[in-house]
Amino acid sequence: MSYNIDLSGRVALVTGASSGLGTQFAKTLAKAGAGVVLAGRRVERLKALRAEIEAEGGDAHVVTLDVTDHASIKAAVAHAETEMGTLDILVNNSGVSTTQKLTDITPEDYDYIFDTNTKGAFFVAQEVGKRMLARAKGSAPGTFTGGRIVNIASMAGLKVLGQIGVYCMSKAAVIHMTRSMALEWGRYGINVNAICPGYIDTEINHHHWSTEQGKKLVDMLPRKRVGQPQDLDSLLMMLCANESHFINGAVVQADDGFAL
Repeated sequence: MSYNIDLSGRVALVTGASSGLGTQFAKTLAKAGAGVVLAGRRVERLKALRAEIEAEGGDAHVVTLDVTDHASIKAAVAHAETEMGTLDILVNNSGVSTTQKLTDITPEDYDYIFDTNTKGAFFVAQEVGKRMLARAKGSAPGTFTGGRIVNIASMAGLKVLGQIGVYCMSKAAVIHMTRSMALEWGRYGINVNAICPGYIDTEINHHHWSTEQGKKLVDMLPRKRVGQPQDLDSLLMMLCANESHFINGAVVQADDGFAL
């Protein structure tokens, strides 16, 4: 038995699309037929990704977005809907981290992490959610009522790890944020879920896995391996699918068993 998820006619906004998981998420959604809005600060990289998606027959648009700037969030979402149509899917992916002991964290470090990972994620979801709610209530145009919001949390939001304590705190907040949004918005057909990835090999951390410290970390993992961005494809597609209307408020670990 085969199963095909078709997102033709849907518009998806992917934040942090210029690298890593965001890039992979955008490609995956485009291959499934969705029109994809690529959002982030590194516009030239987004343009290169758009060209790659279009070369493979997909549809993509670029918007500048700084999730730490509320005006930028509102402008980016408005621009996205002007260019591509009403947003049906949000992949709330932007995130940052530092590696520090808790005693070394400064107020600036704390704000750097929380402003992006928690505050930024909240207000992006709020801005998109408002528009989804307006359509569901009949006060805004749109043929598809409801929507899919996928917040990218982390297994670090479920399992405390050394040296990245504030990051863990910020992602734990995203998990609870997901459940709150699912509770309030679910009655309007807006499904809000979270993915908690484990260690994934991306361009940001690729060099780390060949270092002595990185090798020690890999040896601690249940199956002594790190994941690849495409390992999350099937989970993302499930949560974004039209057919996933009964999955709401789920917090799904995709960490190869590390948080057990």
